[in-house]
Amino acid sequence: MRLAGKTAIVTGAASGIGFATAALFVAEGARVIAADLGMPELEGTTGVAADAGDEAAVKGLIKRAQKDFGGVDIFFANAGISGGLASIFEQSVEDWEQILRVNLIGPFLAIKHAGPVMKERGGGSIICTASVAGIRAGAGGPAYSASKAGVINLVKVAATQLCDSNIRVNAICPGLIETGMTKAIYDMARDSGKESLLGNLNPLKRGGEPDEIAHAALFLASDDSSYVNGHALVVDGGLSISHPFYNQSYGRTAF
Repeated sequence: MRLAGKTAIVTGAASGIGFATAALFVAEGARVIAADLGMPELEGTTGVAADAGDEAAVKGLIKRAQKDFGGVDIFFANAGISGGLASIFEQSVEDWEQILRVNLIGPFLAIKHAGPVMKERGGGSIICTASVAGIRAGAGGPAYSASKAGVINLVKVAATQLCDSNIRVNAICPGLIETGMTKAIYDMARDSGKESLLGNLNPLKRGGEPDEIAHAALFLASDDSSYVNGHALVVDGGLSISHPFYNQSYGRTAF
């Protein structure tokens, strides 16, 4: 029960990594507010319909935690969207604005509004979902990759600006994980009989499961990581040690 007596907010909790993490946090003794655009239905949590990229919604989640549980100890800013794999020359400004709003502004709002509340409580842990796509090119679309690179730098800056608060701010960088976001990739591979090739570009030769990211989040949320701060924890089967290059311009606008 590594999170006994703790209160956690998890965004993007209706499925995938968020759902698995909220369930694990409950199993480890936490009181969990599970938030998503559609209200998550997960036993043992308080489900809330909320847009993680909307400031009023984020403030509302924190107020709910204060009202129901007396404060916030853990905020897992996990909600995100992929935006597809269109090239820079095919994406619109509106595409970028939406992707950055959810993927980067969402974690910023979590840090901005949870930080002062956690400080009053004596400390806490803020975790943001980044991606291996934020480390090197070749693992995601342009806006998605840029947003996740921003998350990695955001947690480093936030860790410095929350010094003396006993609040740790870290990121998780998942590789290929079977979630709603990657469903099309997995379905395509299975339909074509190429499921065995999924994850073939990492040394473990497989894709990951949401539970494997959830356990990384548990580590960062608990006192097990009490001296880990401003860090981007990569959980990708070894993919990012050598991102392969492939011709992303094939079939797209290129020069």
